[in-house]
Amino acid sequence: MKHVLITGANKGIGFEVAKQMAQLGYHVYLGCRDEQNGAAAINQLKSEGLSNIEFLKIDVSDLHSVQQAAASIPSLDILINNAAISGKQPQNISACDIEEVKRIFNTNYFGVIQTTQAFLPLLKKAALPVIVNVSSELGSLTMQTSKDRYSNWDNYHVYGATKIALNTFTISLSQELRNFKINSVTPGYTATDLNNFAGLKTAAQGAEPIVQLATIGEDGPTGQFFRQEGELPW
Repeated sequence: MKHVLITGANKGIGFEVAKQMAQLGYHVYLGCRDEQNGAAAINQLKSEGLSNIEFLKIDVSDLHSVQQAAASIPSLDILINNAAISGKQPQNISACDIEEVKRIFNTNYFGVIQTTQAFLPLLKKAALPVIVNVSSELGSLTMQTSKDRYSNWDNYHVYGATKIALNTFTISLSQELRNFKINSVTPGYTATDLNNFAGLKTAAQGAEPIVQLATIGEDGPTGQFFRQEGELPW
């Protein structure tokens, strides 16, 4: 049985990814920084008949927490870097508070890097190691500069910048680790607490392209950016 870790998996898209991966027969580590919230998520999934799932305490913004989490599990085949925060809005880059910028980057970008680095020794032992970085259309420079850009983009300047950085991390890591499958994926405009549930897709629908990329085989892509409909431009 392959083992998968999903960070930020106690609610929203992360929870649905955990559920769908467990339904496919993977052993799921449900990553969450709060033990009470994590236990509630585990109990809900177990009430639905899913026993191949366990809680893993991890705060991606805290290096000590990340290192403890990595030391507490025996193996890992798939890492899904899902945990993220949207931050306070609006985020007009000309006026937003620099401490808020640092806070958002600390989770969405630096958190992903230190989490990935901590779990690489386990992933390198897998037959086919896979990393999925959960990004956003706001992480596409092409889409940002198109005439069809989101009308509320000004609310998410910093959040979008973290996803651009995350996509760069995906490219760099995939070029370095040639035997891995490493991709970015956007769930699309999904109704979660990141956008005050204003999205058009359900969390279950948003989870689908993430699960798709997490379960690719030897012939699957690497170093690319996807959404449900297919590949996205950087």
